[in-house]
Amino acid sequence: MSSKIQTVIFDLGGVLIDWNPEYVFREIFKDEAEMRHFFQEVCTPEWNVQQDAGRPLAAATEEKAREFPEYESAIRAYYGRWQQMLGGPIEASVRILEQIHARGNHRLYALTNWSQETFPIAQERFGFLELFEGIVVSGREKLAKPDPRIYRTLLHRYRVNAETAVFIDDLSANVEAARQLGMAGIHFQGAERLRAQLEALEVLV
Repeated sequence: MSSKIQTVIFDLGGVLIDWNPEYVFREIFKDEAEMRHFFQEVCTPEWNVQQDAGRPLAAATEEKAREFPEYESAIRAYYGRWQQMLGGPIEASVRILEQIHARGNHRLYALTNWSQETFPIAQERFGFLELFEGIVVSGREKLAKPDPRIYRTLLHRYRVNAETAVFIDDLSANVEAARQLGMAGIHFQGAERLRAQLEALEVLV
């Protein structure tokens, strides 16, 4: 497959953009165990994905605050202080993106689980997002990875052949979903390893 890759599809959060709610909640919770409990039982990753799939942030916040009134202020901080969870670009990964773009041999797209309400903030802050020919945002599509329908949305919208595409994501379940559709998949575990994997696919030399 190495000589056939024509399209590179990047996830954003955790691959090109550093996003971590702990940047906010380490200030809110002085106790590590309580913060972990909050993420495991209150504002869980699964709950956040519901907003990434299009649920309004305000509705999600109000419902959660009613469910856990003892954590109301922390719950409201989740999206109220969302911008502070953005740590900046993952520079080494962005350099890889820029190098692929500069070579001009591959089409570049992004497929991200991201709320449609907060994604404009990222677009304004991170100029490298303009390097993509197109970006499929889960909140706009009302679908989220690893649902195969959102991958098909990108493939169909931009006329991408799955068999000539490679998908990069920091979550293994999302990578496996791409593989099930015929794409090559890279589980992102650091920019140095990503570079080596893309070199093996002859995307980079």
